[in-house]
Amino acid sequence: MSLKWVDVLEIAIQLAESKPGVDPRYVNFVDLHQWVLALPEFSDDPTRGGEKVLEAIQAAWIEEAD
Repeated sequence: MSLKWVDVLEIAIQLAESKPGVDPRYVNFVDLHQWVLALPEFSDDPTRGGEKVLEAIQAAWIEEAD
């Protein structure tokens, strides 16, 4: 499986699993962007990960954490 920026929920799930001690409410977008790029299954253009998609990932991660 290959992750793209549109796979917001799956990215959020993988971040929640790989960063269990992190509270997603306090993650800045620079770190979030780097963490998404570092996911083993992620393979998309890094420049497509703008603020809107990062906000969506963060919101999904917060939802996943609750």
